[in-house]
Amino acid sequence: MKPIILLLCTCFTSAAAGELHVGAGQAHTTLAAAITAAADGDAIIVHPGIYQESNLKIHKSLKLTGSEWPVIDGRKNGGIITITAPGVEISGFEIRNSGASGIEDLAGIKVSETRNATVSNNRLRNCNFGIYMSKASDCRVIDNNLRGDPDGEQESGNGIHLWSCDKITVTGNHVRNHRDGIYLEFAKQSLIERNVVEDNLRYGLHYMFSHDSAYRHNRFERNGAGVAVMYTRNVEMSSNHFANNWGSSAYGLMLKDMADGHITGNTFERNSIAIALHGSNRMEIANNRFTENGWAIQIQRSSSDNTYRGNNFNGNSFDIAADGELDNNRFENNYWDKYEGYDLKRDGIGDVPFRPVSLYAVVVGRIPSSVLLLRSPVVHLLDQAEKAFPSITPERVVDAKPAMRPNPISRHPQPEPTEKP
Repeated sequence: MKPIILLLCTCFTSAAAGELHVGAGQAHTTLAAAITAAADGDAIIVHPGIYQESNLKIHKSLKLTGSEWPVIDGRKNGGIITITAPGVEISGFEIRNSGASGIEDLAGIKVSETRNATVSNNRLRNCNFGIYMSKASDCRVIDNNLRGDPDGEQESGNGIHLWSCDKITVTGNHVRNHRDGIYLEFAKQSLIERNVVEDNLRYGLHYMFSHDSAYRHNRFERNGAGVAVMYTRNVEMSSNHFANNWGSSAYGLMLKDMADGHITGNTFERNSIAIALHGSNRMEIANNRFTENGWAIQIQRSSSDNTYRGNNFNGNSFDIAADGELDNNRFENNYWDKYEGYDLKRDGIGDVPFRPVSLYAVVVGRIPSSVLLLRSPVVHLLDQAEKAFPSITPERVVDAKPAMRPNPISRHPQPEPTEKP
């Protein structure tokens, strides 16, 4: 009896799930017609071609697959695809030319008030918002390639935008030329992993009120600013690469009113400011590389109870800048290439404490134009005098146990910053 029941169930399932084809010579010539004809659980295969369609509504649990990169061209006429059903999968398309609006957030692909959607391996070109998720949960955004056509920060949308979402995974995407590459607002318990985010107008990655999340193994390069984490708590930031984010107000990572974060195993390379902390508390900044940045770390006195341990500072113009005495900020066992102490005990720890805030850094903070004297011999003499008779630099910003050699920091593979085909 059981084998008969299983056979009947299998036959019923096979009969219930259909496959529809779209394209020249197929049963349907438009994606809209196929969506109308499909039933829950059906698969729609779209064959090569250019389909000039927009405002497509997917309110059934469908799987949409593009064969050899069919193009869906919205012709700047509103949003292109909106998903409102659970369990929808869409992959293999080039989606281009969404409309733009100052009232409505128009997107190439929008996922709204649903769950368990997968958007994977698509190309999105010249869309106001690339992929927009609103009040969605347990969804995945995987291996998509997004490239905007920004007219200006106010006129452009974000590449991948999450609003009021839970448990979203964003992995393996390449995002460029949008306002923010990836934006999270009220997006809790989300994972941002192995993405390349570059050449965006404002931020590569932007967190707002998005607690209990993580971003790992990403590359943020040549953005207006690399990453901003604001008004958020409990975020893991590990094994990322922040590079070449240059400008008068640019940084690799900015923390504003952030609490209980873990910044570990990252590389900060050639940024104007590698990390800027504003009102951020209980942060662990450990085992990171800071190489050839303008300022490695800028700390406002409103940031307290933070730990800086086991980091390597090499070739930065300024290692630490502080706007005054810092409450309960701990520096321990960091490697500083500017350290001139000794290790008579030969235990790998310097016998003389190191004060990473130089007198010249304080002067530049108060008189920015004095940065023109950066390579002057006078600067070296000033700093040496301050080390002998400290009077201006913050007394409590000190590494009592500086490392004599660079700390071992594991290298993790990073996604390549190359355009996918």
